[in-house]
Amino acid sequence: MIEFAWPWLALLWPLPLLIWWLLPARRQRFSSLRVPTLPKATAAREHRSRRYLSLLLPLLIWSLLLLALCRPQWLGEPVAVRSEAREMMLAVDLSGSMEIADMTINGQAVNRLTMVKSVMTDFIARRTGDRLGLILFADTAYVQAPMTYDRRTVEQLLQEASLRLIGERTAIGDAIALSVKRFRQRDDSNKILILLTDGQNTAGDVSPEQALQLAEYYDVKIYAIGVGADEVVVEGFFGKRRVNPSRDLDEDMLRSLAERTGGEYFRARSTEELEQIYALLDAYEPVTGDEQLRRPQSALFYWPASLAWLLAVLWLIARLRPWRLRHG
Repeated sequence: MIEFAWPWLALLWPLPLLIWWLLPARRQRFSSLRVPTLPKATAAREHRSRRYLSLLLPLLIWSLLLLALCRPQWLGEPVAVRSEAREMMLAVDLSGSMEIADMTINGQAVNRLTMVKSVMTDFIARRTGDRLGLILFADTAYVQAPMTYDRRTVEQLLQEASLRLIGERTAIGDAIALSVKRFRQRDDSNKILILLTDGQNTAGDVSPEQALQLAEYYDVKIYAIGVGADEVVVEGFFGKRRVNPSRDLDEDMLRSLAERTGGEYFRARSTEELEQIYALLDAYEPVTGDEQLRRPQSALFYWPASLAWLLAVLWLIARLRPWRLRHG
């Protein structure tokens, strides 16, 4: 069946007639036109024919343009479609410890934040059709990107994040509470927070326990990821020695946050492990919507628009030809 997207534009059809009616001088000039070289009857008939043609053809062009503006479209048979997508808030730690260079990418030593950006960018790029948001936190937490389908913008804002931008401590509770606040206004059953940190809560106005209670109350599921190698070799005064760069990582707290909200805790000691974790998260938590009937649409406006353009060109040529003959 044929349907019009903007049928109310058809109300503009009388506009040219109204304009013509308001121009009496123009009508008088038409009525006084004479062709002295022809018999009176023939001249009168030819005059009327040209007059009607000069009125009807522009009116036809206007009607076709108006028809195109009303956006006619062909609607096919209804098709059942079930929407499926995910909604995830990504919370990334920007504390000073994320500068520790205990990760590698292609054999090159890099700090934790650089590695996280690399892996998370690939993860975001795979989220076709999903809504993602980004929260950054250190001394406090703030929304870097609200929930959006624009994955490219989320990637760009992640890449722009820099260390010590908002301090050097770690406000895990604030990050969770801010995520809950963003999710609270939505009715979706699946509200997922992916929390990535390398430390423990050392700042903020909301404690992890308070934030956990909020997450439980509003059904926000937390997937927590602890980042950092278990040991690295460093040069000291007495030679090389092994140290644990992740000794400040509060795994018990992160595990509690995840398990009590129905999520899961992961440990990422290397770039490869973090890639595996995000690959696993790819398969988690689809948000399946209700089945909806949709009708495929095919635009038809270009048919009347093309015909109007063709008639306008022919009409313009017909109008210019007598002028060229008189002035040639």
